[in-house]
Amino acid sequence: MIRIVPSDEVPWEDVEAIFDGSEPGKCHCQRYKVKGWMWRDSTFDERYAAHEEQSARGSGLVAYVDDQPAGWVAVEPRCDYAKLLDMPIPWKGRAEDKDDDGVWAVTCFVVRKGFRRQGLTYELAAATVEHARKNGASAVEAYPMIAAPGQNVTWGEMHVGARQVFEEAGFTQVTHPTKRRFVMRVEFS
Repeated sequence: MIRIVPSDEVPWEDVEAIFDGSEPGKCHCQRYKVKGWMWRDSTFDERYAAHEEQSARGSGLVAYVDDQPAGWVAVEPRCDYAKLLDMPIPWKGRAEDKDDDGVWAVTCFVVRKGFRRQGLTYELAAATVEHARKNGASAVEAYPMIAAPGQNVTWGEMHVGARQVFEEAGFTQVTHPTKRRFVMRVEFS
């Protein structure tokens, strides 16, 4: 049984269990928050503490499978992602207010080892739509990627999710700013 809960309603230890020992555990969902080069301009301890504080404010959703913490998705107002707002690719071909706090962003998925390849990312993506709507968002957007057939893609690239995941959650394409990157969105108003 899958249950998805806002991160401010779960103990930090459950979030920590999802990230522990994984590649995402080095970043702790700070890639789009730390201005500059994350590995130079922040320490692991700073990223960890920031994620713990953000999680307590409800910066994401936690998926449980049979009451075991199994997955995470970061979703909160887009304006909370300082570095995302400065990146050129998501804004290519778009003219809108980047600081609109009514637009939420989905920026990172993490599925704990032992729970992968069970469709949990699809469940988490779908849950972001209702979560953003329930919290007053006017829209929720994501920045997924695709890989060419037979191409190896690292976690570092696909932490944003795959295009198909968002299509199945009802997101529609806004732009296709690079060969592999998309901006997808669900409008609520």
